[in-house]
Amino acid sequence: MGDTVQQFFAVKAKIAAAEQEARREAGAVTLVAVSKTFAAADIQPVIEAGQRVFGENRVQEAQGKWPALKEAIADIELHLIGPLQSNKAKEAVALFDVIETVDREKIAAELAKEIARQGRAPKLYVQVNTGSEPQKAGIEPRDAVAFVARCRDVHGLAIEGLMCIPPADENPGPHFALLEKLAREAGVEKLSMGMSGDYETAIAFGATSVRVGSAIFGSR
Repeated sequence: MGDTVQQFFAVKAKIAAAEQEARREAGAVTLVAVSKTFAAADIQPVIEAGQRVFGENRVQEAQGKWPALKEAIADIELHLIGPLQSNKAKEAVALFDVIETVDREKIAAELAKEIARQGRAPKLYVQVNTGSEPQKAGIEPRDAVAFVARCRDVHGLAIEGLMCIPPADENPGPHFALLEKLAREAGVEKLSMGMSGDYETAIAFGATSVRVGSAIFGSR
């Protein structure tokens, strides 16, 4: 597993260089190591190397490996970065520290109900479908600011940031710029944008966290 740890440190170094290049404070960008499809044994060396923030796509898969890891290491922060089905809201609120994929009224209502019931409040991001791709989750850019306001005013949810996944075949820069503009208009501070192929660009556009999987763990 030496390769994984080396790759992890290489990504950390590139993030630091991109922060410097963009004249941002050192440590301004959080690395979310995307561990979906990888077993606890693959993740362990990265935890031992000092990484504490991880991203998973599916509630069920995360339930299989993270409760034991979180029990062993108190300061793990687990992000849900895949689409959330409303029937999984209960499990998501119980397990995740950050849910990045709030994108419709029904999910907002379910999360509000579970947060009140469990007394546990994960940080929440609204996912924006910046490319308006029909097959992709996320709220339409033109509806994003009003939706953040409804999450707050109607459902009592504290929305901390916005998240996007630009279309694979387009220059990501304009999508990152759009997300940054929407965040300012909505009055949210955090921007989750940038993945293995474009996280350095995302940092230049103001990302506060980047979601990097294959550049650390390799492809599955």
